[in-house]
Amino acid sequence: MNSMENLEKQLTCPICLEMFTKPVVILPCQHNLCRKCANDVFQASNPYLPTRAGSLTSGGRFRCPSCRHEVVLDRHGVYGLQRNLLVENIIDMFKQESSSSKPTPESIEETPMCDVHEDEKINIYCVTHSVPTCSMCKVFGAHKDCEVAPITSIYQTKKTELSDGIAMMVGNNDRMQGIISQLEEACRAIEENGRRQKTLVCEKFDHLYSVLEEKKREMSQKVTVEQQEKVNYIRGLTKKYGDHLEESCKIVEMGIQTMEEQEMAVFLQDFRSLQYSTFG
Repeated sequence: MNSMENLEKQLTCPICLEMFTKPVVILPCQHNLCRKCANDVFQASNPYLPTRAGSLTSGGRFRCPSCRHEVVLDRHGVYGLQRNLLVENIIDMFKQESSSSKPTPESIEETPMCDVHEDEKINIYCVTHSVPTCSMCKVFGAHKDCEVAPITSIYQTKKTELSDGIAMMVGNNDRMQGIISQLEEACRAIEENGRRQKTLVCEKFDHLYSVLEEKKREMSQKVTVEQQEKVNYIRGLTKKYGDHLEESCKIVEMGIQTMEEQEMAVFLQDFRSLQYSTFG
């Protein structure tokens, strides 16, 4: 195993088993990890850890995968660990050395060429216009008065920015999914509570209906009894006065017949009998 292979082994992340991806964080135990790998392990080992606004994670405990040393993280979580700039620079130099010492046809073919200078590869980055370009464009072309930088350093910087942005978006998505799950649970709780309340209301109204129905029957029966008593009383009076009227009519008829009697002695007898019937 040559020195480059030994160096590559030293620059391998113990989590993803690939060369460290910047940014590289250093733990208090002096072991290094890709920050994304460290954050993935931390999130997986703390699935219920609450989050706070302005940071991807809340503080917690993280165990080094190399030596199992436990690290207490602050409120920024893994993103509060220091970056190991020395290791990142070594990685850049290693990659540059590897690419220069191991050129492959595939890499040559995949390198884009300049649109203006067809024989020139795009190998520098115009910071002024934020576009990749070739050396000829810097010397003679449209970017001769612009600020430029090596495309490898810009590549690593932009890749790091993209990785950080993706990690942040993943964290935000996880938080939003958690919020959505909480809202859905709240909806289910509200619906269940609503069903229970409806059941209680229906039960109370059913009870009230039964009480009202019982009162209705009692009052209706009472009215019926009072009605029958009054009707019977009125009917008794009606019969009494009817009988009296019938008797009075008979006496009137007898009086009329007596008035028609021509024989005085008979008239006086009938009158006496009629007077006795009328006045007792």
